[in-house]
Amino acid sequence: MRGCHLARIGAPSALIAMVLAAGPAVAQTAGEDWTPPRLPDGRPDLQGVWLSNTATPLQRPEVFGDRTHLTDEEVATLSARVERIFRNGRSAFAIPESAFFAALNDVETYEAWSTSSSIGMVDVWITDRTSLVVDPPDGRIPALTPEARAREAAVDTGWELKTGPEDLNNIHRCVTTGVPRLGGNFGAGPYTFYQLVQTPDTVAFVSEAFHDARIISLDGRPHLPDAVRQWNGDSRGRWDGDTLVVETRNFSENSYYRGSAEGLHLVERFTLTGPDTLDYEMTFTDPATWAAPWTAALPLKRRTQPIYEFACHEGNYSIVGMLRTARLEQRGGQ
Repeated sequence: MRGCHLARIGAPSALIAMVLAAGPAVAQTAGEDWTPPRLPDGRPDLQGVWLSNTATPLQRPEVFGDRTHLTDEEVATLSARVERIFRNGRSAFAIPESAFFAALNDVETYEAWSTSSSIGMVDVWITDRTSLVVDPPDGRIPALTPEARAREAAVDTGWELKTGPEDLNNIHRCVTTGVPRLGGNFGAGPYTFYQLVQTPDTVAFVSEAFHDARIISLDGRPHLPDAVRQWNGDSRGRWDGDTLVVETRNFSENSYYRGSAEGLHLVERFTLTGPDTLDYEMTFTDPATWAAPWTAALPLKRRTQPIYEFACHEGNYSIVGMLRTARLEQRGGQ
């Protein structure tokens, strides 16, 4: 992972001018003598708890143009600004990239309220990357197809009131946050813990949110028949040198990832880059949803704390409240 700084979380003109004039930062590596730890079967040991909390925006802000990286000086400036903006404990953010934009614009305080005030005390990472999207080269997600835009307009992606629980999306119904988690309050932030557990022929990829657990076979077995569909797809893994490659397809028509459902073909790559750093790269392909495939890279850092349960309330009272409010609205608020 390239130049990564930690900032304790609780100028545009000047920084933007510096950004536009600067060149790329120098990459930082684990060192030529470092080799990944290995299991008895010789494969890299990816096991452990990993945290995603980078402030790098999912898509590249227009101000950066075609620049893929910041200089070390720019990273240090942004990190110092984040420290100043959020250290008072009164400012919080809904997603980590809010901290990035607050630092980029050098605001005095950032009052983007979050449902979890403790987020303000989490360490967020200012890296030298200008976007998590690494392909296409412009750092932007390709345009949606017309049919994808139509599907998106029909899907509940917010808190709109619906007639029944089946009309609400999978997150609101506490079914699953989906695969993968990238971007948004239940995506790359406010923060995401993962746990990886390995055997010679299986990898378990556990997400803290909704405690989703993906059991990924590495023994060469074929994918499920095309007619068999699952909420989080059907995953199969293999090793490409020291990189774990996971291919997922057979998503359900009721799945939903940024407009894509049963047509999504997902390829994930996990590569240790240092004792405490793991590169998590994901490529999305669905011609019915995006004009072209696209790839994002998410840096993960090792953590020693265990994963705790993050789940919906027993009985999912939030849906009860939303539907009760919908009935009141239908009766004119009486």
